[in-house]
Amino acid sequence: MTQLTPVVDHVVINVADRLDEASELFRRLGFQLSARGHHSLGSSNHLAIFGENYLELLGYEPERGNLRQDLWQSPVGLSGLVWKTGDADAVYQHLQQQQLAGDAPASFFRPVTLPDGSEQQARFRTTRLRADSVPNGRSFFCQHLTPQAVWQPAWQSHRNGVTNIREFVIAADNPAAAAEVYGQLFDAARIVASDNGGLQLQAGETRVRFIASAQAQAELGALPEDYNGTPRMVALGFHSASLDQVRQSLLAGNIRFSEQTQRILVSAADSFNLALVFRA
Repeated sequence: MTQLTPVVDHVVINVADRLDEASELFRRLGFQLSARGHHSLGSSNHLAIFGENYLELLGYEPERGNLRQDLWQSPVGLSGLVWKTGDADAVYQHLQQQQLAGDAPASFFRPVTLPDGSEQQARFRTTRLRADSVPNGRSFFCQHLTPQAVWQPAWQSHRNGVTNIREFVIAADNPAAAAEVYGQLFDAARIVASDNGGLQLQAGETRVRFIASAQAQAELGALPEDYNGTPRMVALGFHSASLDQVRQSLLAGNIRFSEQTQRILVSAADSFNLALVFRA
């Protein structure tokens, strides 16, 4: 494997022991969430499934916080940038060559009830970048062994009209340094200047942006209270079929938001420590 192609598979929001609170909030935001799933490794989740990618609320239930403790070291909020792969073992070899390899590939599963009522295991194989290469979060590759247990058409319809994650924002005092690991991972030539400032990496339907702290504040409002200038995953941008659907969903959910030119913004203070931007 001489080169990897970047495509965002899903994003992870660390909600720790607040799964009930987080799932209630994201439903109020207009997302259809899966029933709570339980991984064989000990964590639990809810998913919002889109066309090419999905959003994962990842946490743990009472008495299970001692499992996978490395996951809960990241700040609460956006904490995982996950890439698609068809071969986690080949990716691991590539990461070793790039001196970016974390632990060896791991396999795990979670039981799923499909829309027709049948039971199946959603099975995955993942391989992670070296922990110290991604401050304040994780980045890894996910091989879906049973994609049909995730991307079901019945789960891809959302009251807010969202069809895909279109933007993943990393803020840093030094955006170029924040982007460096992804240039090493894929190809430095893929990291290009963004029209609206900073740098960007196009990864399938999702644009990963690296922007300066001041620009992040100007675009998104206040950053998380514990933000310290090191690279931090701070916002998601969504494509929606209709901003009116977004507006009506937020009003129905009693969610505070602001409307700007061709976008609707929910601040980090109102959406579990990460800003959400909706565009049509």
